[in-house]
Amino acid sequence: MRLTETADVWWKNAVVYCLDVETFFDTDGDGRGDLQGVSQRIDHLAELGVTCLWLMPFYPTPDRDDGYDITDFYGVDPRLGSHGDLVELITLAQDRGIRVIADLVVNHTSDQHPWFQSARASRQSPYRGWYVWRDEPPPDADQGIVFPDQEDSLWQYDEQAGQYYLHRFYKHQPDLDIANAEVREEIERVIGFWSQLGMSGFRVDAVPFLLDTAGALDASGLPDPHDYLRDLRAFLDRRRGQSMLLGEVNLPYDDVRRFFGDEDGDELTMCFDFIGMQRLYLSLARNDPAELVQALRSRPDPPEEAQWGTFVRNHDELTLDKLSDGERQEVFDAFGPAEDMQLYGRGLRRRLPPMLGNDLARLKMVYSLLFSLPGTPVLFYGEEIGMGENLAAEGRNAVRTPMQWTAGVNGGFSTADPSALAAPVTEGEFGPEHVNVAAQRRDPDSLLNWLRLLIRRYRECPELSWGQCTVLEHQSPSVFAHRSDHEGGTIVALHNFGVEPARVTLAVAGAGVGVRAVDLLRDGTTDVEEDGVVCLDVDPHGSRWLRIIRPGDRYIL
Repeated sequence: MRLTETADVWWKNAVVYCLDVETFFDTDGDGRGDLQGVSQRIDHLAELGVTCLWLMPFYPTPDRDDGYDITDFYGVDPRLGSHGDLVELITLAQDRGIRVIADLVVNHTSDQHPWFQSARASRQSPYRGWYVWRDEPPPDADQGIVFPDQEDSLWQYDEQAGQYYLHRFYKHQPDLDIANAEVREEIERVIGFWSQLGMSGFRVDAVPFLLDTAGALDASGLPDPHDYLRDLRAFLDRRRGQSMLLGEVNLPYDDVRRFFGDEDGDELTMCFDFIGMQRLYLSLARNDPAELVQALRSRPDPPEEAQWGTFVRNHDELTLDKLSDGERQEVFDAFGPAEDMQLYGRGLRRRLPPMLGNDLARLKMVYSLLFSLPGTPVLFYGEEIGMGENLAAEGRNAVRTPMQWTAGVNGGFSTADPSALAAPVTEGEFGPEHVNVAAQRRDPDSLLNWLRLLIRRYRECPELSWGQCTVLEHQSPSVFAHRSDHEGGTIVALHNFGVEPARVTLAVAGAGVGVRAVDLLRDGTTDVEEDGVVCLDVDPHGSRWLRIIRPGDRYIL
């Protein structure tokens, strides 16, 4: 294929890495990570093969929701650094071939934001209409609550304002009124500001809530919320070409397709594949890939220049809300049987390694699968070394523990007293004395070096992200086999979900002499029969990637 395409539409085969600045690396010893710390560790990301760094919120905040309660959309929290530190990080990242994107959290503000403080003070405030107010809450005020353990209504009475305001999330996060033209214009200014500073795009938080105008009395002012999403995309394209909007849209596949802009592809550039993630965990619980196969077969193709974002873990609870009650219970029983491992009755607050019993072969298989599936893989910091969770931390913060760099005090994250850390370090089997970057850098069989290999091969095989994916039929039910074809190139991948070795016979090529299947994750070449069939062995929880080589091909393998 013409490789310049992969640069023009870079998000289609990027490697996205999400991190929380305050738990990544602390340079000044105050117990909180900072932007200078991310800069100092940028070479770790470059060596891993990351091509896109996603920064969780770094804006000024009261920090009641890990930074997602924002008081200034144009600011940098002084505890994390300055605008100058951020620009320096972007510059260093770009020098190493890494683009930077920011969290765009504009469906609500903190109740401490100057806009809301002004709005609640007077009905004549210019910001009063920026929020959604009512004299009385609607009859369905208790429907659709996102955090049922914390809230019992979507509407909160404000004594100072003398009215109720809408909050889809916590009561200290009042919703902005997207039906208000001034709000929409301000969001464009926010996007324009950070784009000018060098951001290559945004991960858009809670997109369906951002576009939801159901609670607003003036909703008729925005007849089709998707028009606004198209306007945002067009604005970003004008201000900074080759930028991306990565949307958090946890809906059924057909509904998510609308957020891409359907065939026009003029709304979100990427959407997370929540359905595929949940079906993957059900398949892992059953040691059977059938549920994942079903998801892939039902997943619609994205528009030509758009892409699905695939992931194993993210920064929130590992939601299982699209599974049936029985299926969800299967996953709970397998990976989170204790009540304190679960959250909101719909998800898990655990990382993958503890859920899999720290089985390295199984972990390697899952990440091999992630990087071979059609889509753009998204990693959450610490996944590359197999970090675990800290269930002593509250709620979703169980997986937002400090990055473990060394076996030393605080995992090398900070020189502060452990009691002063922004979050507690994981202890026990997954503590830094057992799981850290420094040790795994020197271990050729470590998870870190496995991910480096996967990423290197993934970047060498644009067929995986750009190609047409075909699930391959065979007689071994524990093995998921698929191929990706694009402009004459073919990659075949096999992943064994079972605990027993498997032998698989696959049709991988048309009839011809001299066709070979060359292993990409280990040394080895297998001749393909003249009828295009090849017989392959897969270890228990094993994985294999193979490039199909035809006479005259000039790949360097």
